[in-house]
Amino acid sequence: MEGVKISRARRSADSISRARVYPNINVNRSKDYWDYEALTVTWGEQEDYELIRKVGRGKYSEVFEAMNTAKNEKCIIKILKPVKKKKIKREIKILQNLSGGPNVIQ
Repeated sequence: MEGVKISRARRSADSISRARVYPNINVNRSKDYWDYEALTVTWGEQEDYELIRKVGRGKYSEVFEAMNTAKNEKCIIKILKPVKKKKIKREIKILQNLSGGPNVIQ
């Protein structure tokens, strides 16, 4: 692709960022749906799990196939990288909101 110039779209300083998909989602939901800063996290027993293999990664986490040794069940574990608490709470809140949705494992 020699000679092809790829540039990023630029926004002026006074323009507003607006989501292209579901831009009004938080208007239609209660505050507990989107207020991740108020989230209180209750941690479970981590000793009941053994990692088997890495299956993916992202900017803030790595994902592993694992075994719940207490229940003898396979599961997936998302291990968050060390980042600010605010980002961790946001990630947890997003996963809680997606739970039970289509194509989302429990």
